[in-house]
Amino acid sequence: MTQRVIEITSPSFLTEPMLAAAEDISSFFHNDHPLCLEIGCGIGDFITQLAARHPERNYLAIDIYNKGCYKTCKKVDQAGLKNVRVMRAEARYLLANFMRKESLEAIYINCPDPWPKKRHRSRRLLSEAFLQMALLYLRPGGELNFATDFQDYAEDVATTIAAMDGYANGQDEPLSTARPDYPVSKYMRRFLEQGLPIYFVHYFKRHDCTITDQDVRLAQGFRLSWEQVENG
Repeated sequence: MTQRVIEITSPSFLTEPMLAAAEDISSFFHNDHPLCLEIGCGIGDFITQLAARHPERNYLAIDIYNKGCYKTCKKVDQAGLKNVRVMRAEARYLLANFMRKESLEAIYINCPDPWPKKRHRSRRLLSEAFLQMALLYLRPGGELNFATDFQDYAEDVATTIAAMDGYANGQDEPLSTARPDYPVSKYMRRFLEQGLPIYFVHYFKRHDCTITDQDVRLAQGFRLSWEQVENG
């Protein structure tokens, strides 16, 4: 059963028409600070910590779930953060339609759906095609940050990205279970308190990377219909 869509009236919330009418996303922050993107903000634990630590950066936090966006906006507003905007959006659609090339200082993706069954692996967000797309929108030297509690997903991403020419390693090994300076969300903390690891993949876009629209190939139909997505 489709759940009720919660109306979000927060000044931190952006809608697609607002983005379509704006010249650039930076206009919503009223400054020219570097822009970072969190894909899958959940209920806002991670982004509120990160944005509070780095007021010199702007953050766009997106999620496909209405309730998650509502809770994230509530946390952002309660914390008095002026450098965060929240949007209900599918990541690839947002990038392709509203983001300028080489405009992102960093991308953060924390604990996305791992699609653990082998027959569903193609549904994972961090495919080679998406990692290639991310290169198009990261500035030279920009960061790609991925964290997951699912070891197989982490190993798959680490292997794929290590074989790509456009990325340089951001840590001693392609895959790590320790990033002391990385904010820990409520979801991550649940695993850590049980003695279970969180796996981190951290890479930078190489300064000599050359990539064009023609290098990026995505399957058609990746934009989700909100009527088919749980609003929880």
